[in-house]
Amino acid sequence: MRKLVIIRHGESEWNKENRFCGWVDQDLSDKGIEEAHKAGKALKEGGYTFDLAYTSLLKRANHTLDIVLDELAEKNIEIKKTWRLNERHYGALQGLNKSETAAKYGEDQVKIWRRSFDVRPPALTEDSEMYPGRDPLYKDLKKSEIPLCESLKDVIARFMPYWEEEIAPAIKAGRKVIISAHGNSLRALVKHLENLSEADITELNLPTGIPLVYELDDDLKPINKNFLGSEEDVKKAIEAVKNQGKAK
Repeated sequence: MRKLVIIRHGESEWNKENRFCGWVDQDLSDKGIEEAHKAGKALKEGGYTFDLAYTSLLKRANHTLDIVLDELAEKNIEIKKTWRLNERHYGALQGLNKSETAAKYGEDQVKIWRRSFDVRPPALTEDSEMYPGRDPLYKDLKKSEIPLCESLKDVIARFMPYWEEEIAPAIKAGRKVIISAHGNSLRALVKHLENLSEADITELNLPTGIPLVYELDDDLKPINKNFLGSEEDVKKAIEAVKNQGKAK
């Protein structure tokens, strides 16, 4: 049996403000920092250790991972950062308040933009200040790899080759892996691991800052999974994420 720990970053500043964030590089809020410390303590209490970590290029996921590893006193762990674990690119929605957007376009439309499998949000234009091609973080990407918007299907298409070529072999080789990433890049992984349908993935919301532990067989098929948090805390955190897209 093999274990894999995944964690969605703690609350970011734009999570706090209920804004679409996507590839905009926001850091953790004070609450997000607390969530990351709590996650690290839960992993330490559970006896978890790691020798390999994966994260995105975005500071909210990086900061969460740093705090977790600090709580675990994991000082020399190998860390691999990749744009393929970035959050879904929300296109022209980035920066907009989710509740205000729901009031304008309807909660059903916002749910489609946030949680559907293959519907893309309105696209950015390349002259936007939020176009990733302007960011030095992505200077090594081909123009064809830089999105103007993404659906979850697009996130799966960019992430799964990295999973198959890099992460899965590491787990099979016995590496103790933690992934600190984002709601949608982790939803992409959960869909793959659990073989969820397009309809089922629409209803999946991952809480911020609570580790999710998978026990996997030799083929990396789930045997069991559990959140390292109380049932009440997990339920409350999932509902908070779910309710972000509702008009107020």
